[in-house]
Amino acid sequence: MKIAPITESPFKIYGLAVADRETRKYYRLPEYMLERMPQYDFLGRRSVGGRVRFATDSRKIYIRMTLDACREDINIPLTGSAGADVYLGTGRDAKYLGVVAPGIHGDTEITVEKSFTKGPGLETVTVNLPRNDLLLGMEIGVEEDAVLREAPAYRVPDPIVFYGSSITEGGCAERPGNAYTSLACRWLDADYRNFGFSGKARGETEFAEFIASLPKISVFVYDYDHNAPDAEHLRATHERFFRIVRAAHPETPILLLSRPDTDKDPADAAARRDIIRATCERARAAGDENVRFLDGGAFFGPEGRAECTVDGTHPNSLGFMRMAQSLYPVLAGILYGETGGACPPL
Repeated sequence: MKIAPITESPFKIYGLAVADRETRKYYRLPEYMLERMPQYDFLGRRSVGGRVRFATDSRKIYIRMTLDACREDINIPLTGSAGADVYLGTGRDAKYLGVVAPGIHGDTEITVEKSFTKGPGLETVTVNLPRNDLLLGMEIGVEEDAVLREAPAYRVPDPIVFYGSSITEGGCAERPGNAYTSLACRWLDADYRNFGFSGKARGETEFAEFIASLPKISVFVYDYDHNAPDAEHLRATHERFFRIVRAAHPETPILLLSRPDTDKDPADAAARRDIIRATCERARAAGDENVRFLDGGAFFGPEGRAECTVDGTHPNSLGFMRMAQSLYPVLAGILYGETGGACPPL
């Protein structure tokens, strides 16, 4: 086989701010942000939302991945916390091929490898990078005589940017491709950046300014409801965060989400939902037609809500599927002018 690191052409890495083979850094946040906001240090070095794309007609695809450790997460299997999963094709036609992940937990560096078999013909391949444990390197191999080239560009090349809680980050999907962000953006064939941070994203001005500094955003989606310590903190930060991003991106569509798991404390969830809705309503009243509120309480649907989470808070694959199915038609309508299903009212 011919094997090369993912930092070499024709492989292309999406969703990361740092991808450096020599320093073994594959970070979703730039290093200046890790220094400026140390509360994001470890989480910002995760490769959440990172993807490797290429095209090949090889029947065999080999992946070797090295992680700094394989720590236990009580709510997530190793395929979700330390796995990389593989898809063939793009859009709603993309097919799951398999996952490579460690078989045991550990606190030391670990390398895992796996080979996958696909059918003949040139296909786009996407590898979704791990969520929890830090990626130190990845190599991909194809058959010696196979075609290996850069994948076609995303249909939506400017990234959808997500900012929010551990749910946004992908907890507790059984593998990275099952997170709602991954599902919706795969169906849309859209590039994206995942800035979901477990327990840390609290609507800080500095982080709003970082998102505002991004040169191109196709849609901004944010839902840090969970991470606000209380409703008053959310009230003090939510609209301010929105205004900072809106000032830098006056025409970018912005979706404001409230949390999906409302059953534990309906009164608190309702108070937070109303704060988020108010940000949207004030913006709309001021003439902003590119902002929209989506009530996350409707995402899981009326039946089987308890089956949508691992612990009453974090979605499992069913919960994430229902979230993606709720969000997809809204995003498709914004990006393509497609309806794709009914959109929730303002």
